[in-house]
Amino acid sequence: MPVEPVPPVPALPWNTFHAGDNLDVLPRLEPGSVDVVYTDPPYNTGNDFAYADRFRDGSHADPYAGRHAAWTAMMRPRLLAVREVLAQHGAVFVSIDDNEVAHLRLLMDEVFGEANFLAQVVVSLNPKGRQLGRGFATSHEYVLAYARHLPACAVDASTTESVDEADFPLRTDDGRRFRYLPLRNTNKKFNPLTAPTLHFALHGDPVSGRVATAEFPGSQPLTPVFGDGRPAVWRWSRPRVDERPDDLECRVIRGRAGERVDIFQRDWLEREGGRRKKLRTIWLSEEIGSTDTAVAELKALVGHVFESPKPTGLVRRILATLPDDVVVLDPFAGSGTTGHAVALANRADGGTRRCISINSAEPTRPGSNAQLAGLATVADITVARLAAVAEQVGGGLEIAPVVG
Repeated sequence: MPVEPVPPVPALPWNTFHAGDNLDVLPRLEPGSVDVVYTDPPYNTGNDFAYADRFRDGSHADPYAGRHAAWTAMMRPRLLAVREVLAQHGAVFVSIDDNEVAHLRLLMDEVFGEANFLAQVVVSLNPKGRQLGRGFATSHEYVLAYARHLPACAVDASTTESVDEADFPLRTDDGRRFRYLPLRNTNKKFNPLTAPTLHFALHGDPVSGRVATAEFPGSQPLTPVFGDGRPAVWRWSRPRVDERPDDLECRVIRGRAGERVDIFQRDWLEREGGRRKKLRTIWLSEEIGSTDTAVAELKALVGHVFESPKPTGLVRRILATLPDDVVVLDPFAGSGTTGHAVALANRADGGTRRCISINSAEPTRPGSNAQLAGLATVADITVARLAAVAEQVGGGLEIAPVVG
């Protein structure tokens, strides 16, 4: 089987790596220079892991409540530093588990503002559930998403992947698939009091199906109403109706009180720019990968040298909500999943995304697979993976001078 050639290294490398404490590295990045942040910080489980559980003042938190306070104290200045480098249109996505999700949610409300909250996504990374320990077999984690400034946010929380053709059961004579959507706004928060400019009469003919803003032969005036007869509003303005009359159809339907005439939008499966569907807030392992597939991805590149890496599919789903030329930052780069995902996304769609990864030079755990593989620090793990990605996927790798 022929091996697909690796594309030439672009002028700006897809991956740049900084070794050092992220609190030292982040201030050296240009303010507002990052479009999106994805990161997977230490989860504060109380167990040993590749990162030393060291906070900036060198203290360790042993009591349960103190451990939460110390973890929050470690995260706060780092999130503040992330906010400084994030562009106004940017967003931040943080993976977390049940140990700190409540504290992280409050902390991100504090740092980014409650009004900039985008979502708390449930991510199923272990469909079988963790069988060790007491209680339930936990099969999920979370991703908390916040905008830097919601009105300017570039995140389009939709995807082409979740569009189901079966949702468009009707066809035109020329084979185009569509479905009917009521032109009436079905959300009762929108009514003639809250949206008065959208309550007006349209003219329709249920025989020909024609709809217009002005009266025509055979038409009847129609105003929007809810199923119980209360007045409603349209989803489209008069100018939009005039621009797209062929996408509307007047039809006879059967309602609670018998037959009535109403106006519908023909919603097309294929449309300019591609059809997208809003992402749900539960992401399944069969869609984005699991902890097992993440381990396999890492093992194929450098070996099983990191506990519980994230699957590249998780990061690629986040990247798919943004333009294909974004600058991505991962201040807790771990095994380098984010940089790997950026390279895979660029290779797949020709994008020019760039990823800045930061990881500390903390020693790997004595006797761990990483140490036995000759990777003395967690930064060495990141570099080993990103170097393998550059060789196998492409895009190059720049190693920045060591900070701190």
